[in-house]
Amino acid sequence: MKELLRTTNPTIIPFATALLQGEGIEVFNVDVHMHTLESTLGMMPRRLLVRREDHFIATSILKQNGIPLHD
Repeated sequence: MKELLRTTNPTIIPFATALLQGEGIEVFNVDVHMHTLESTLGMMPRRLLVRREDHFIATSILKQNGIPLHD
């Protein structure tokens, strides 16, 4: 597994998930429960993971759709 995306923006994870699943890439949304517990502060980022072999194409898909990725 490789981290693809890390964000505190609550709208980006569902959008990125839909894009990737639409291309047949399995995604793993982590930190969901921690984000829910502290959602009032918005400081805990959520992460999206993909399999290592899907990371390159997943990165390309998100960049083409204007989703900012961490470095």
